[in-house]
Amino acid sequence: MSDLPHENDQPDPLDPFEEIIEAETDRDPDLAVIEAGSRTLRTQGGAPQADVPARPEDPEVDKALREVEAELASRWGETKLEPSVSRISALMDVLGDPQRSYPSIHITGTNGKTSTARMIECLLGAFELRTGRYTSPHVQSITERISLDGAPVSAERFIETYQDIKPYIEMVDAAQEYRLSFFEVLTGMAYAAFADAPVDVAVVEVGMGGSWDATNVIDGDVAVVTPIGLDHTDRLGETTGEIAGEKAGVIKQGATVILAQQPVDAAQVLLKKAVEVDGTVAREGLEFGVVARQVAVGGQMLTLRGLGGEYPEVYLPLHGAHQAHNAAVALAAVEAFFGVGAQRAEPLDIDTVRKAFAAVSSPGRLEVVRRSPTVVLDAAHNPAGAEATAEAVREAFDFTRLIGVVGASGDKNVRGLLEAFEPIFAEVVVTQNSSHRAMDADELAAIAVEVFGDERVQVEPRLPDALEAAITLAEEEGEFAGGGVLVTGSVITVGEARLLLGKG
Repeated sequence: MSDLPHENDQPDPLDPFEEIIEAETDRDPDLAVIEAGSRTLRTQGGAPQADVPARPEDPEVDKALREVEAELASRWGETKLEPSVSRISALMDVLGDPQRSYPSIHITGTNGKTSTARMIECLLGAFELRTGRYTSPHVQSITERISLDGAPVSAERFIETYQDIKPYIEMVDAAQEYRLSFFEVLTGMAYAAFADAPVDVAVVEVGMGGSWDATNVIDGDVAVVTPIGLDHTDRLGETTGEIAGEKAGVIKQGATVILAQQPVDAAQVLLKKAVEVDGTVAREGLEFGVVARQVAVGGQMLTLRGLGGEYPEVYLPLHGAHQAHNAAVALAAVEAFFGVGAQRAEPLDIDTVRKAFAAVSSPGRLEVVRRSPTVVLDAAHNPAGAEATAEAVREAFDFTRLIGVVGASGDKNVRGLLEAFEPIFAEVVVTQNSSHRAMDADELAAIAVEVFGDERVQVEPRLPDALEAAITLAEEEGEFAGGGVLVTGSVITVGEARLLLGKG
């Protein structure tokens, strides 16, 4: 059990971690009641990631993959939900419960899930464990969602996995009121592929929420909760506390719970759930955290405080304070998986940790895809994510004139997203991606004019035209003047821009 910091506490000025706690932790004293019943983790005393895959070169394989994609697309999309795990449970049952054949780390939260999952995967791989990673949505290729050994499965393996379980999918479809959804089928494919590999550990990101998410037929040994914010409020709740109630569903009996910094109401809900299931809790800012960080070429140099002690001089090739915090969460999750802070006191091997973090990539997350002018892609799609991205851009790039290209989904808080970017965009080009969920460019422009003013907004409904317009505006500063372009607003917008700009 840990004591909460009080106003009269005087931390040792020589202890940098105590300074981090003092500076970053906004705690409610009422949480002491909850924490009285909660155990907390304290110690006593991979290969480089593959980039986003392109379409298969073999025409027959490409045709087969397109057929699978078309069959999946005929099902309910990821935004049409019937909150229940009954269908995915039925599929797992007829498949012989493949998800029970390996331990898992289950990740929920609002922002940072995919980057954190990729970091966890890299760390586990560096310690010579065979990993399976399931994340969503994909940037360009559907095969990105299911990874083995740090790389997306091949198109051939993706097709084979689908064909293997297709008869069982049809069996479940026939017995249920509603057919399995797109996301439920993909989840079944991932769990089957991991069992078939077989993997030593699965790293699984929820699709939405937690309690009724299709991924939640696993019992994660470690449950990770990245920062919770307001997103999908029509389905998950109007407050961060209500949203946390749904996401707490991934916390299972006896699990170790790794909590990123949370709003107080969310923390209360998550800690209460941990108490109810006799979970062991580790909290960012108390049991682990970021001790120090410095901007470095292509990323940042970190000192992380883990459950087993301090890990200095860790290079992370990703930009932004938010990625540093994701790294701290990922490290704590892997330590917990290996029993650091519980069964063992010594930290993980520092050289292996450094090697793993240096190999991390996260496509579409402040990814530079072009120079002269610099074009950066970032998949921020809600206000909290946009604020983190804006701050990271200020820190990591010396743009004298930044042009935004924004294509958002109609079900998001678009005004909040635009307001977060307004201070860093000289002008914004609004557009729309090819998804049926995309907000109409003119509708988006109307909101943008209210935020930026008419003179700073340009409308280009076609994304190729929007990119060309933004690059032209950035070049007005001159070749060496520091103009840049940030493409953002949606993972789909970023993925399509990535293709147009020659990546993948």
